This record gives sequence, C-alpha cells and structure tokens, in this order.
Amino acid sequence: MKFSLYIAKRYLFSKSSNNAINFITLIAGFGIIIGTAALFIVLSGFSGLKTFTVQFTSFADPDLKIVPTTTKTIRFTAAQKQALTALSSIASFTEIVEERMLMNCDNKHLAVTLKGVDDNYPQATIDSILVYGQWFEPNTPQIVAGWGVTNELGFGIFDVTKVIKLYAPKPGTGQLSSVNSAFKSMKVANAGIFQINETLNNSQVFTTLENAKYLLGYDAETLSAIDLYLEPSANEDELRTQLQSIFKNQITIKNRVQLNDALYKMLNTEHVAVYLIFTLILIIALFNIVGAIIMMILDKKKNLKTLYNLGATVKDLRKIFYYQGVLMTIIGGGIGLVIGVIVIGLQQHYALVMITPSLPYPVDLQLANVGIVLLTILTLGILASRIASQRIAKTQLER
Repeated sequence: MKFSLYIAKRYLFSKSSNNAINFITLIAGFGIIIGTAALFIVLSGFSGLKTFTVQFTSFADPDLKIVPTTTKTIRFTAAQKQALTALSSIASFTEIVEERMLMNCDNKHLAVTLKGVDDNYPQATIDSILVYGQWFEPNTPQIVAGWGVTNELGFGIFDVTKVIKLYAPKPGTGQLSSVNSAFKSMKVANAGIFQINETLNNSQVFTTLENAKYLLGYDAETLSAIDLYLEPSANEDELRTQLQSIFKNQITIKNRVQLNDALYKMLNTEHVAVYLIFTLILIIALFNIVGAIIMMILDKKKNLKTLYNLGATVKDLRKIFYYQGVLMTIIGGGIGLVIGVIVIGLQQHYALVMITPSLPYPVDLQLANVGIVLLTILTLGILASRIASQRIAKTQLER
C-alpha cells in the first residue's frame, strides 16, 4: 500500500511531459471543485428556503395538538382538564373548536374555517400574526379574519356599513322546510386582520370559543382539538403516554411536523429531487477523472512495464491509479466544500443575493449537508477511480 500510494502522489503532483494530459488532469480537478461547491450551495440554499417556508406555519402551530381519532370531536371533562393542568411538561393549553362554515357580506359568500379559541391562546402568537386592528374581546360577537378573507368579501375593521354573518349547518335529519331551519347564523364584527400564510389568510377566521360552540351547537365539554404549549425541558414521548392515559387512548397527538405533513413531504421530495439532479451533474463531472486516469495510464505505460519487471504486481499498479483518483477526489472535494461554506457564510452575513430589496435569499449552513456532500463525492470518486484503474491488464504489461 505504501509503495502504491507513494507513486500515486508523485504522479498526481508532478507534471507530465505531455501538456495535453496536464490540461485534462487540471480540468478534472476543476470539475470536482465546481461540482462539490455547487452541490453544497444548492443544498444549503434549499435548506434555507425550507426553513423560511416552514416558519410561516410553525410559529402559529402549537408544540402538540390533541385531535380526535375516529370522530370530529373530543370530550374534555373537568377531571381531564384538571389532570392536564397538573402535568409539569405543559406550560399552557388552549381549547379549540374548529369547523368549516359559510361567511356572508354584501351578498358575497365564502366558505371559511372558523377557529374558536379560549382566553389562553398565546399572546406571542397573537402578536406575531395580527397585522391590523385588535384581537377580539371576550364574550362579544367579534372575529379576526385573514387578509385574503377580508379582501374577498370586502370588509374592513369595525366597518359599520357592512353586515357580516356566519352560517353553520344545523345537525339533524329529514327534509328542510326553509334556509333558516338548515343554518344557525350569527352577526359578527371584524376586530382585526391576521396574516400567517396564503392558505390560512384566504380561508381562516378566529373567534371566541363560545361563539364557535354556539354556531355548532356544542355543549361545554365538546371540543374539536386542544393545543398544547410545552416547557423547554418537556419529554415529548413521556408526555404522549401521559396524555393517552388521561384521554383513554381515544385521541391522536400530532407535533408540528405532523400538523404540516403535506408541506413537509412536498419540501422533502423537492429536496431529494434537487439533490439527485445535482448529483447527476457531479457524476458527469467525475467522468473527467476516469478520462484523466486512463490518459495517465497510457502516458506512463513504459514506467509501468519497468515497475512490473521489477516485481510490482498488476494489483499494485492498479492501486497506484486508484489512489491517484481518490486523492484527486478528496483534494478537489475538500477545496469545493470550503468554497461552498465561504459562499454560504458570505450570504448569511452580507446578503449578497436578494429576493426582494429587503429580503435576502435564505440559506442554512447545516452539518448534515456537509456530510451528504462529502459522502456523495467520496462514493462517486472512489467508484470512478476503481473503474479507471481496472484498465491496467497483465497482457498490456507483457507486450
């Protein structure tokens, strides 16, 4: 091994008498550097974009959410509420009633999701999402609507010229005698406007828990969900077991990733697709290694015969060019990775690339991306070096 590695180093760092081979080797090394840097920069950019996208949903989501497993509602008794309050892992919780219903204003109709929340809804979340007006007052027929909802129906904040109504279907069976018998309605006033993301802005309306229960005909112990906000030291797995015990295994508990399952799946799929595309580009760049090594084998044919006659085996000679390719990959990949880290660092600190005049393109420097790039470049480089080194055959050396 020492013999083959020593010769490989000499071949790699010494100039060939053939300028064409020197040029091909230089192009191969340059291709590895650029390919590695590009792969790392793209992965870091996509990680930043993923973090940037997810934050618009995660800051409005609870740490854990309790939802019914088989039905639309859950029973939340006084005893369960007391047991939930006693858990040290939970900083606070919010009772939720959420359902699709119809909103009307000036003969315009829009299907919205009404979300009734109690007085424990986090003030930090309210401050983050509320952009105009104020949060609704307790025990009042007030709402806080999404930006898109207000635009679609054409009402503002405490607009006395507009009559806003919410309609919820009444439960029951049999034929309907009139529209009024089919729906329970409530006149409401819009106290504020929130902004979270495009989907929620165009479809969601907040109100008090009591208003939502009245419209849906729920009793005091009926809820759609419970939002949990945990202490920093909370053990999620242990808490899940405690919650299932309190609710007798009739609930499903979702964390922030599970609440945005479709979004995370889409982002992860795009991440994998981008990785595969740039890995393919890197594979094409690594073909240069195969070409450079084969050209080097042809150039050093006389030297190889001499080494073979002096006692070196075909395996030893193959190792020379295998190590040469691996060294070229390690050095080129290392330089490319350093360049990539520098570019991402500069973007983070100096915002070199902007999406808008005030918004820099988001990037995220993650150790996982470093590992992915190193593993990819080393695997492909080793494979390319192995393929190229197999070009040395015993029959060629004995001619």
